[in-house]
Amino acid sequence: MPKVQPITEDFFASAPVRFAATFHIPRPAADVWSELVSDRPLRWCRVLNIRWTSARPFGVGTTRRAKILGGVLIVDERYFLWEEGRRMAFSVESANLPMFTHLAEDYLVEANGPDACTFTWRAGLEPTLLGKTGGPVNGLLFKSIFADTRRHFGAQ
Repeated sequence: MPKVQPITEDFFASAPVRFAATFHIPRPAADVWSELVSDRPLRWCRVLNIRWTSARPFGVGTTRRAKILGGVLIVDERYFLWEEGRRMAFSVESANLPMFTHLAEDYLVEANGPDACTFTWRAGLEPTLLGKTGGPVNGLLFKSIFADTRRHFGAQ
């Protein structure tokens, strides 16, 4: 698969294309985190099929593979930031289609007391020339993913 350029945390503020959503969830932060690192992460997102390719325990360097839209797009991800129970961020290392030079996501789970939390999901990408043609599709994909997440967690 073609390689994608690695990034750092600064990319989330400077990415040419950014998507973000904040979810106020009536569940403990530990429960939400547990679902994000389950054996089937983000299983509630209809357009995603993700599996871990690293053994537990997870941390910086952990990898996983995501199949998007039934495998139309396949990406290999590596986590460059991991704060157990609170935050994790990955960048895409390779993709089966040359759609972007950089792609990364950041998940932050913050407790709001014992029975509620805020989950912030950010994504940034730098599309290739080919990837720019898919701009509207990217927007629709993230809209779908965020809607599925809101519904799954009963979030505001």
